[in-house]
Amino acid sequence: MTNPCPGLHDCHVLDQQDPLRPLRDQFDLPAGLIYLDGNSLGALPRNTPARVAQAVTQEWGQDLIKSWNTAGWFNLPQRVGDKIARLIGAGAGEVVAVDSTSINLYKVLSAALNIAAADAPHKKKIVSERSNFPTDLYIAEALCKANGYTLQLVEPEDLGAALQGDVAVLMLTHVNYRTGAMHDMAALTAQAHAQGTLTVWDLAHSAGAVPVDLHGAQADFAVGCGYKYLNGGPGAPAFVWVHPRHTDRFWQPLAGWWGHAAPFEFTPDYRPAAGIARYQCGTQAILSLTALDCGLDAFLQAEAHGGMAALRHKSLALTGLFMQLVRQRLEGHGFGIATPENEALRGSQVSLTRSEGAYAIVQALIARGVIGDFRAGDGDQHLDILRFGFTPLYIGYADVWHAVEHLRQVMDSGEWREARFAHKNAVT
Repeated sequence: MTNPCPGLHDCHVLDQQDPLRPLRDQFDLPAGLIYLDGNSLGALPRNTPARVAQAVTQEWGQDLIKSWNTAGWFNLPQRVGDKIARLIGAGAGEVVAVDSTSINLYKVLSAALNIAAADAPHKKKIVSERSNFPTDLYIAEALCKANGYTLQLVEPEDLGAALQGDVAVLMLTHVNYRTGAMHDMAALTAQAHAQGTLTVWDLAHSAGAVPVDLHGAQADFAVGCGYKYLNGGPGAPAFVWVHPRHTDRFWQPLAGWWGHAAPFEFTPDYRPAAGIARYQCGTQAILSLTALDCGLDAFLQAEAHGGMAALRHKSLALTGLFMQLVRQRLEGHGFGIATPENEALRGSQVSLTRSEGAYAIVQALIARGVIGDFRAGDGDQHLDILRFGFTPLYIGYADVWHAVEHLRQVMDSGEWREARFAHKNAVT
């Protein structure tokens, strides 16, 4: 027998009982807006504008170049990296916040291929998931062409079988950007290592959203994004982690002056810094790093409320509620659910599928103040995706109920068929 559909009153009660509820006050969200797109761009922490303004007006405006020392600008990538490390199961001094996810992936995948070439030169293949985020596949494709490797793309259920003795690197995104499905990092890493294969993990949709334990999984390399669940702002610096057993084995390919062992000696030859510092390249974006630092401070406030375990518990409750309400209140409207029902395999988003009108439906919801996003169909069935991210720091149970109610009204009324919602924007 199907469980009864929770009502709005039930959701209000859950919000009142929520131990994480005070954390919502750390974010500056417009009144009446239901923001379900934190998996693409996190919300603005209340403290960020003043902190960035201080960096602009005082540190830059008044102290000028002295701030590299007096405000600690020079070491900011490492300090921010140490905060990220607490969220992903890494140690202090093992993470640096720097550059973009794509650039960092190029660095670590290049390093992984160098290690593989030294240890097992016969291994000439990178394996990844066919529906991995495209930039990851593009970077891998470019490196394969430049270095004589082959990129093999498989379905997620075929990853184990693809891990044969000729595979140098397994490159995966921990939580799939389209479906919200989450890989078992420890199990796949163990399978890869059993074949002598290195692992590169993209944590863009998992850092800050789900518990990650890089050391516990014995992963080799990881990169991730600062502007999604970490709330660092548009274009925020990404981050890179390398297991200490690998950091000093090879140069990373972008050997810029910030990765030098002594950058202010200005020597003509390159000598890489020890450890993760060598994964820096050029001068870092201090204002953006300052904003990311604020986003992480808001996140770390959750440690007093149960930390990542409490955030994960609420995330699963929110995504589970959303799926239940969709199944029970939108039956007959042609929606499927691409996100796994199994909690162990679910990230912090829910992806609905539909064969017609998905983009227009998302636009109709946005016009009502319910922000999600759209991803075009992939595969033979060409089912488009409506994505909804659930950030437990600032999303409540009543938000979920209202979001589904708006979706029901959009569908029941046929509102999504209005011509104004068919216009394609540059960013979907």
